[in-house]
Amino acid sequence: MTLSVISAGFGRTGTMSLKLALEELGLGPCHHMIEVIHNGEAQVPLWNAALAGKPDYAAIYDGYKSAVDWPTAAFWQDVAETYPEAKIILSTRSAESWYDSISETILAAVWAPETWPPQATEWFKMVSQVLERSFGDAKEKDELIATFHAHEANVKATVPPERLLVHSAKDGWGPLCAFLEVPVPLTPYPRTNSKEEFFQHMKDADEM
Repeated sequence: MTLSVISAGFGRTGTMSLKLALEELGLGPCHHMIEVIHNGEAQVPLWNAALAGKPDYAAIYDGYKSAVDWPTAAFWQDVAETYPEAKIILSTRSAESWYDSISETILAAVWAPETWPPQATEWFKMVSQVLERSFGDAKEKDELIATFHAHEANVKATVPPERLLVHSAKDGWGPLCAFLEVPVPLTPYPRTNSKEEFFQHMKDADEM
């Protein structure tokens, strides 16, 4: 099995909905940060190795047909080069709404090390480094929004148009299915991973 779809979009751009959508379209299992939470013993060391410049993508994505969200988004270009036949999706939303969402969820949890539970410290450390890889030194709202725009501009400039779909959750099934050349399901496009759901996932991380 090899990756056939890779999303370059940052977390909180509808990545959980996209994960569920790809799985419904037969492109699952789909790798997402939730997979790292639920399989941290195996996944965290692999991502730590990738952060140290020694990625083993075959091991990271073993058994997966697609990948979205962080940590993948922090390594998207390397992963895209490793799987040259994979199609690339840039999951997106407005920069302001993205900042509002991430500041109340991921950043609130990961950028507060004094709140990290001892049993999940290694996971939180790894995620902190993943965010640093994506954001650099950006910490303030205007810096993070500028980084978000720069990231999206880089994806659009780097990936050939025929290989790339820029997709928002509000776009629904139509553009996604056309891009992937699969039939449109009769079910509604997934809508999930609210703030409440996010913190339930964080509770799962706490219990790793």
